[in-house]
Amino acid sequence: MADTMQFDLVSPERRLASFGVTEVQIPGADGDMTVMADHASTITSLRPGVLTATGPDGTRQYLVTGGFAEISPNGTSVLAERAILREDVTQADIDGMVAEATAARDAAGPDATDAAAKTLADIIAMGGEIGITAS
Repeated sequence: MADTMQFDLVSPERRLASFGVTEVQIPGADGDMTVMADHASTITSLRPGVLTATGPDGTRQYLVTGGFAEISPNGTSVLAERAILREDVTQADIDGMVAEATAARDAAGPDATDAAAKTLADIIAMGGEIGITAS
């Protein structure tokens, strides 16, 4: 069996996960990455997307809308702006995220318009990845 490492996922509201995993797939701001035991120490920011944690007890997926991941050889800690267990996500959740991102894009100044539009596109794609299309 592959080596395991500690995985922790917290949001401002609560701790969503704390268990051993063999890998974590992270939607990084600079590209998706897969983290396994003995990974080089890294800190990366997150983009909206699906975070997947795979371990001896199976696979769990979470929708995250941003934040940071701190990776070390012994584990990965994710501090998410917002995180929801995939099976708990509703149409209302996706629609709310899209509405917030749309409002942020519309209110963005000239220097932030592209970043806000990318965030909106990432949220729409995240919903599509789990089979929920924004209304």
